[in-house]
Amino acid sequence: MLRRSATDSALLGDHEGMSPLVDADRLAAELESASPPRLLDVRWRLNEPEGRPAYLDGHLPGAVYVDLERELARPGRPEEGRFPLPDPPDLEAAARRWGLRRRDRVVVYDDNDGVAAARAWWLLRGHGVDVRVLDGGFRAWLHAGHPLARGDHAPPAGDVVLGAWDAAVATIDEAAVAPRTGVLVDVRAPQHYRGQVGGLDPGAGHIPGAINIPTVSHIGPDGRLHEPGRIRAALAARGIVAGSRIVLYCNNGIASAHSALALTVAGIPAHVYPGSWSQWTRSPGRPIATGATPAEVVSAV
Repeated sequence: MLRRSATDSALLGDHEGMSPLVDADRLAAELESASPPRLLDVRWRLNEPEGRPAYLDGHLPGAVYVDLERELARPGRPEEGRFPLPDPPDLEAAARRWGLRRRDRVVVYDDNDGVAAARAWWLLRGHGVDVRVLDGGFRAWLHAGHPLARGDHAPPAGDVVLGAWDAAVATIDEAAVAPRTGVLVDVRAPQHYRGQVGGLDPGAGHIPGAINIPTVSHIGPDGRLHEPGRIRAALAARGIVAGSRIVLYCNNGIASAHSALALTVAGIPAHVYPGSWSQWTRSPGRPIATGATPAEVVSAV
């Protein structure tokens, strides 16, 4: 049975009903306050997994670099998918290296429209951390004319204690039946959904019954998320409304966290299937659908 978090019934889902987003000007003001938030720089892309060089070249003042593949994931067996969730003690140890302390407010950002930063948001939020995403990320900060810092920032070790894991997560078997119990959403690009383009995984196509709503469809040209009403309208056009039981997946559990962020902004909670396509296609016997519809052509892995 899908495990639902305590946040599933909340509209904006986060601490005291606050939006999980913060804009650049608001963040700049908060950084000048007596209790500024902690900043985490989560730069990562599939074609450039090491974001530290870009971080060293310029980052938000006081930001600490977070290594997505080593700190927001753990090494795993191929059948677990490419980026298995980190073990809670390891994530807590990483958070202390980042300097996080008890009751800290945290803001995460990247230079890829929030897609990587959303993985940090989803993980930390699932452990009870008060965390937001910089809307528009590094680009929005630059365009607003706010200052940068260079080099590394290594704060004193923190003492944060992460709460028990309480996030809306779906397993591979729950993802398989999600089209019958609710809605299964593939958030990848249409060409990957249709099986027209192969990736790093063994098969091309989608999980049978999944509909395709790319995570990029929630992002504006400026890299910021669309307004909540626009996100809700786009989802409603595909039959998804508040109260729908939604499971999200992508290639590797990264972009699906971003779609979870977009849906949270819209007041629609969703479950994330972290293993995603990279796990599905490495699990013998799992069916694969190709084509533009949820189950146009189905074959086995």
